[in-house]
Amino acid sequence: MRYNIEKHQSLEAMTIDKESIESIERSMRIISNRVRLYGREVLKEYNLSTLQFIALQIANDKEGITIGDLSKRLGLAHSTTTDIVDKLERSGFVRREKYEKDKRIVLVLVLERADDVIGQVIEKRIEYMKEVTEHLTNDESKQLKEILNSVKVKMDELSEY
Repeated sequence: MRYNIEKHQSLEAMTIDKESIESIERSMRIISNRVRLYGREVLKEYNLSTLQFIALQIANDKEGITIGDLSKRLGLAHSTTTDIVDKLERSGFVRREKYEKDKRIVLVLVLERADDVIGQVIEKRIEYMKEVTEHLTNDESKQLKEILNSVKVKMDELSEY
């Protein structure tokens, strides 16, 4: 069943027509999925699921993150996130450590092994992106970068996480 964008309340405020918005959303979704799939080869080598890898990336962006914050960022229940972190800890990708300023708080910290995996996956994805964008001119490449950055900045502004 297709999502009906006309039901979206803020559509009137948009300056882009409905078909363009639907096309942009679909393209971004497909691109995101394909880039993610390309990096899965590396994840298989380490017996990591996509969700575990996403959790590693989120934790890696912080210098320690609580299970609660991680579960919010993942959009998962606290118990599900705890299971993910347990598996990552058993596999040597993360460790738990009490926060120095408040010993009641436990942080999830990414270990060097996880840094290696993240680096390898990102390298694979970069190779893929080079391949799929090599037909662009320098100007087109620059425009694409600027537009995507602009969209990302707006997403950051609208995001709670």
